[in-house]
Amino acid sequence: MHIKDIDLNLLRLFDAVYRTRNVSRAAELLDLTQPAASQALTRLRLLIKDPLFVRAGGGVEPTPKADRLADAVRSALGLLEEALNESALFNPLDSHKVFRIHMSDIGEGRFLPDLMVALRREAPGVRLETLPVPRIEIAQRLDSGRIDFAFGFLPTVKDTQRVQLIKDRYVVLLRAGHPFAARKRSGPALLKDLRQLEFVGVRTHSDTLRILEMVQLQDRLRLTTEHFMVLPAIVRATDLAVVMPRNIARTFAADGGYTLIEPAFPLRDFTVSLHWSRRFESDPGNQWMRGLIEKLFRE
Repeated sequence: MHIKDIDLNLLRLFDAVYRTRNVSRAAELLDLTQPAASQALTRLRLLIKDPLFVRAGGGVEPTPKADRLADAVRSALGLLEEALNESALFNPLDSHKVFRIHMSDIGEGRFLPDLMVALRREAPGVRLETLPVPRIEIAQRLDSGRIDFAFGFLPTVKDTQRVQLIKDRYVVLLRAGHPFAARKRSGPALLKDLRQLEFVGVRTHSDTLRILEMVQLQDRLRLTTEHFMVLPAIVRATDLAVVMPRNIARTFAADGGYTLIEPAFPLRDFTVSLHWSRRFESDPGNQWMRGLIEKLFRE
């Protein structure tokens, strides 16, 4: 048997009979005549190849096959009814929606604190799940609904809706008091002198590694890590330098213990955008969350 052979109304009848243990009562609940309900139940029995219900004491009792089907049928009908009856309006105060967001570890550090404060105030039941997705899969996962949004500098992600949030640039983060920062220079001289430094790179943020290659500093790379958020402790404890977004570096420097230098890297300027799928453009929850994110972060 294939799902295409099953009429949805047959499943509604099955569920009603299972709950009431009575065909006549199930017919009343579904606004059917008793003969129509009996005929429909016969059709379902033939499709399922099981009696499903047997007469017992003024009503019916389910067969083992019906018992096994009941939870799945009820769950499926419930999900479908919930989707069909979803309000055209999204009420954040009452919603328990889960939003799934592609975000790097550095993006989590930049955006999640303010976003969670706002959600606690405006949508206390809404939940977030963040997960890193390979860039090549982001558009497809947005279109399939497996993720709702993607944050980041994602120039290779095409065929999505997007809004620019932040203009940023790559800088170098050093520990406070690093001897390299004592000399004042700029332009080509500063780029040339970067060879005096040793660097730590982040494997998952290939743009920073590409910058080091473009200025021929890849041989000065002494440590490669998987995530950005470990870098402040490493930089503070060593003479290693890291190429990272200025917006994040300033956050670290504000707490003390760090200094920034801004070489004229090629391709140093970039934008952080919010991406979503055209397929869910009109979804009320998607619209509400986009509005909140833009209000919080759009420059």
